[in-house]
Amino acid sequence: MTLSPTALDALRTLFIGLALSGLLASAFEWLAARKASFTLLAQGGLPAVAALPLLAFSAPFIILRNTVRGRRIEGRPFPVVMLATMIACGWGLLSGRVALNLAAMLAGV
Repeated sequence: MTLSPTALDALRTLFIGLALSGLLASAFEWLAARKASFTLLAQGGLPAVAALPLLAFSAPFIILRNTVRGRRIEGRPFPVVMLATMIACGWGLLSGRVALNLAAMLAGV
């Protein structure tokens, strides 16, 4: 079985998006001594606006972390876990594409 160049590019984009997501969420946790979560938007005002770029790119990690915890602790049903994983991977694919396009633009390619 061989993968087409398009499929390989999509996988590379997905992996970069998920890795970037985890990196940003972990860096926030290290710097702020609290977990990155969507409750950062509930603060309102300037902190919420400042949290938007962080949450836009770290959202796949946050969704996957909450999904795994929800499955272990609350026993969420498998279809819910599968749907949340698909949403997180789609979001990771989009943020990976944005990151790769930005890197190409900065490199002048």
